[in-house]
Amino acid sequence: MFRTVLGADFERLHPQLRRRFSVGLDSNEACLGTGVMERIWHGRRVVQPFLRLGATRNILVPQTGADIPFTIENVPYRDSFGRETVSFVRTFAFPGGERRFDAQMVLHPRGDRILDYLGTHQHLASDLHVSVESDGSLLIRSGDLRLRERRIDLRVPDLLHGRAEVRESFDDSSGRFRIRVQVTNPVLGPVFGYHGSFSATYVRADEHGVRPGLRPVREEPPQPH
Repeated sequence: MFRTVLGADFERLHPQLRRRFSVGLDSNEACLGTGVMERIWHGRRVVQPFLRLGATRNILVPQTGADIPFTIENVPYRDSFGRETVSFVRTFAFPGGERRFDAQMVLHPRGDRILDYLGTHQHLASDLHVSVESDGSLLIRSGDLRLRERRIDLRVPDLLHGRAEVRESFDDSSGRFRIRVQVTNPVLGPVFGYHGSFSATYVRADEHGVRPGLRPVREEPPQPH
């Protein structure tokens, strides 16, 4: 799906990023990343209730910390509506217990962006716009956020949600991927973010399969637009 959205620009990605973001049913590869988040941070105290609420559905992370081990699982599968889906499930191993940040990505029906379903029940869906930076890194910016529940499909006003910016690159000197994420709100300012590095291994998707608990509890059907 990233190749489809980026078109010719996909070839400008660092070769390691090209492989990582080619994960899918056609390539028959899944990518399993293991690393350390050097820092996980929050904004002002006023954002805490929103983080705790999101954490009940594996959206956002209410804790902060340094040098937190984490994993990311990018596994392709077809959802119950036949759409190719790639999991972006991050698990953070805090001293007091694990926290997850779940997302499932599908190609938008228009083919010009990616649709990112958030959390365990896919009630929130965000448009993702992707581009390639001059150094071969990948930049992902979130767009409109929608609240979805079967026939309900409402755009969340900008003042009520955060805009995410994700930069992923490959460090040739260490042989590791680097990631930096920041979520901001036009009123509250910085909300949440993290940065760190990880190594990746690739396995055959058909042999690896989708482990129990990786898919969401419920899947939202495609919307007409």
